[in-house]
Amino acid sequence: MPENARVRAEAARLRALFEAEGAQGFETSILQPAEVLLDLYGEDIRARAYVTSDALRGEQMLRPDFTVPVVQAHMAYGAEPARYTYAGEVFRRQEDDPDRENEFMQVGYEVFDRENPIDSDAEVFSVIQSALGGARLRAATGDIGILMAAVAGLQTTDARKKALRRHIWHPRRFRALLDRYSGRSPVPAARKALLAAADPFAGGAPEIGLRSRAEVEARIEALKADAAAAPISEREVKLLDALLQVRETLPNALEHLRDIAVDMPAIGKAVDRLARRMKALEKRGIDVAALDFEASYGRTSMEYYDGFVFGFYAEGRPGLPAVATGGRYDALTRVLGQGREIPAVGGVVRPGLLLQLEAGQ
Repeated sequence: MPENARVRAEAARLRALFEAEGAQGFETSILQPAEVLLDLYGEDIRARAYVTSDALRGEQMLRPDFTVPVVQAHMAYGAEPARYTYAGEVFRRQEDDPDRENEFMQVGYEVFDRENPIDSDAEVFSVIQSALGGARLRAATGDIGILMAAVAGLQTTDARKKALRRHIWHPRRFRALLDRYSGRSPVPAARKALLAAADPFAGGAPEIGLRSRAEVEARIEALKADAAAAPISEREVKLLDALLQVRETLPNALEHLRDIAVDMPAIGKAVDRLARRMKALEKRGIDVAALDFEASYGRTSMEYYDGFVFGFYAEGRPGLPAVATGGRYDALTRVLGQGREIPAVGGVVRPGLLLQLEAGQ
């Protein structure tokens, strides 16, 4: 691995490039309040973040990324429009791959601008690509907003759509729910017995756990309502499958998505945004004909991405993490803005990986 001093020097170089684009420097503490992150992502974040605590401040997390504190600061004090840059360590637990770093330097560029979000997407992508210099990297792009629009347009209950939307960033859970809601997978025997019981609490079993009896009863009623709902049609499931399988160069993917939108009009506006973004990228000199688009790209990233997403990867190094990633996170500003929101998009670069590639490691 490159020496720490070299990584910090590369991080300073990247940050200076972003400052030259008009970004304001941003600093934040390494220890972040766990409550905010847990509210945003649920208990799942404990599997990928380091958690600690003290008697005064309660649970804290070693900074898993910069985006959340940047959004919090901007929504509290920032002027509009605004651009920010930062450089510092982030920390990620690694339970499956001992060769992946659990601490690394990250340099970011974030844009908050409500005037032209499409152009902001193209700006962040082009600025990040330019900062990567001559490194031989493959760019991958996607758009979580198209899948979110598809889920919102399903002919099913609001509760089912809410559950599917919540698990967009967990592909296996999303698929399991879709199979259950469409009748592709059978109802588990234990659930059948629970729903058929005249009195689920009969038998005198002790009431244990953190949930009250009222909460358990409400959950059973929700399960009964779901069981009574009509299944999602096979036609809609096949259209979702076709959408998720789109993986082509950006212009070809756009045409494929337009074809799907004929039968799934709910995604029409999101596909139109993709077309406008492609033109905005072209205006900034991006070769969109060589740009990959994957409809499922970004679904295993942090859950705040809800629109355009992208990443840059080393050619011929499939085991190496992304050298740079980014995306749009409008919904995060709404959640943290306490009644206010603003379109926002950003990207991060890992300077240590850039130096590795330069050294041929």
